[in-house]
Amino acid sequence: MGISALASGSATGAVQAAATVARAAGAAVSDADRMSADEAIAPTRERPNKGSAKKAGKDTKGKKGAKGKKATKAKSRKRSGDAKVIAFANQKGGVAKTTTTLNLAVAFKEAGYEVLAVDLDPQGNLTMSQGVDPDKVQKSLYDVLVERTPISEVIQEREIDLAVASIDLAGAEIAMSTQIGRERALEKALSEVIDRYDFVCIDTPPSLGLLTINALTAANSVIVPVQCEYLSMRGLVQLQNTLSMIRENLNPGVELQGILPTMLDSRTVHATEAVEILEENFGDLVFKSRIRKAIKFAEAPVRGASVLKYDPKGNAAKYYRDLAKEVLSNGSS
Repeated sequence: MGISALASGSATGAVQAAATVARAAGAAVSDADRMSADEAIAPTRERPNKGSAKKAGKDTKGKKGAKGKKATKAKSRKRSGDAKVIAFANQKGGVAKTTTTLNLAVAFKEAGYEVLAVDLDPQGNLTMSQGVDPDKVQKSLYDVLVERTPISEVIQEREIDLAVASIDLAGAEIAMSTQIGRERALEKALSEVIDRYDFVCIDTPPSLGLLTINALTAANSVIVPVQCEYLSMRGLVQLQNTLSMIRENLNPGVELQGILPTMLDSRTVHATEAVEILEENFGDLVFKSRIRKAIKFAEAPVRGASVLKYDPKGNAAKYYRDLAKEVLSNGSS
């Protein structure tokens, strides 16, 4: 069965799709320290006055500095030029985009590379997975893309450096719709910090709207996490068509680095057949690494940690260390 038969719809319509939600009311406020499990499950939006928000911002900055000192103890490599920018994209939700973005970024960090993760999804799951409440940040990528705030002002030091998201991002596509060069807003923002990192890993929303277009325009390569199920595989051709349009009009150098089978349950015939279909149609583009189902992937975000920190010796952590080795090996060949 050919993969092309699974796709339908127009890539042009997908590229032109705009968000239909308005910007969340009110101003974002200061970032509290790590969340409890209760806060992670049901965070509430608090609104202190300007004075308290400003004071909280200073306190948070001090805490970040302390964490930053610890982070610098890891071995580091000599940097060579600007960072490689990797976008993680698939318009299908629930395929482990966020899990892959975070854990691969942390695996790069463990290997001695400087890494920035960018949360471009209004849901803010990557932000929450590092113990930051998206409803309590002072500034987010909304301010970067719409208000042209320097991206350095929304980067927080966690396991890796993280450019945080908030629900305000849900209104970014509408707010950016009248801007000239709106597809390059993220690329321009990253230029401020691109020489500080070896890798920039961008988590995208489950759509092919303007936020994802920004990620693909800023990226050198794209990794597509694909759950080993039929519905997850449907959008691959649409995404390829979108990439072709990005190459023609915005970013000639962006390439499809690989397709990553995720949430694999090798005990089922369906999952095995899905991987076979991917390999038949995409050949060497399918990573040899496999991300198998593991409960640790669900438990780690509640602790505000990657699975490599939460369960460093477990199988789940090993999956992403193996993937990091494969990506680094392919990049150097």
